[in-house]
Amino acid sequence: MKLKHLLLFVLSLVLFTSCTSKTPYTNRNQLILLSQTQELSLGEQSYKETLAQSKVITQTKEANKIKEIGTRIAKVAKRPDFNWEFTLVQNDEKNAFCLPGGKVVVYTGILSVAKNDDQLATVISHEIAHALARHGAERMSTSMIAQGVQTAGNIVLGSQGSQYTQTFNIAFGLGSQYGVLMPYGRMQENEADEIGIYLMKEAGYNLNEAIKFWENMSNGKSEGIEFFSTHPNSDTRIENIKALIKKLQNT
Repeated sequence: MKLKHLLLFVLSLVLFTSCTSKTPYTNRNQLILLSQTQELSLGEQSYKETLAQSKVITQTKEANKIKEIGTRIAKVAKRPDFNWEFTLVQNDEKNAFCLPGGKVVVYTGILSVAKNDDQLATVISHEIAHALARHGAERMSTSMIAQGVQTAGNIVLGSQGSQYTQTFNIAFGLGSQYGVLMPYGRMQENEADEIGIYLMKEAGYNLNEAIKFWENMSNGKSEGIEFFSTHPNSDTRIENIKALIKKLQNT
């Protein structure tokens, strides 16, 4: 079978067996291979493993604040099928994440950056947005497709000699990483910023504090070339958020 025929077969199989959906607020078309049931199960499993390996903080002012803000945002997220949980974990990293099913984990390190409730809402809204938009399932699906195409290429090129297979793997690996997976990461981050702003607005938080939060996160530090990163540079992120806030204020 010729390479192009095999690749067409793989692509047709993917399109036939996958499901398409649209992201909330942005209405972007997605190709996702995982079912909602599979995604929620993975989220529940990962959440339990995370808590088992972490020092969970409860019954403190900060922990209660995380739950209060998270619950307020969850009310406007319109996902009654999510079993929302908001957990503060001892970790100096300035990070947070939301697993499928509404399992939000906030690291204590982010508290030094988020100076008030509105800035904390920026973090939590952004992470909830990732889950609402099914970004994790989308990334997994993209990786599965990339692996399928690479496997198909190796099958065809195997008969041409090992040097061809090695060359293909090197070229495809770089092409998929910088051409697909990293841009997907930047696109998803920008999309989570956008959806997060909509959630903040509906929950009644001060949108201008989102700009201040990301300025705090960047703190004037030098960043690498955006093309080689899974995240947009802070300047790009801040300008996009400013434009969205201006748009919302004029509507």
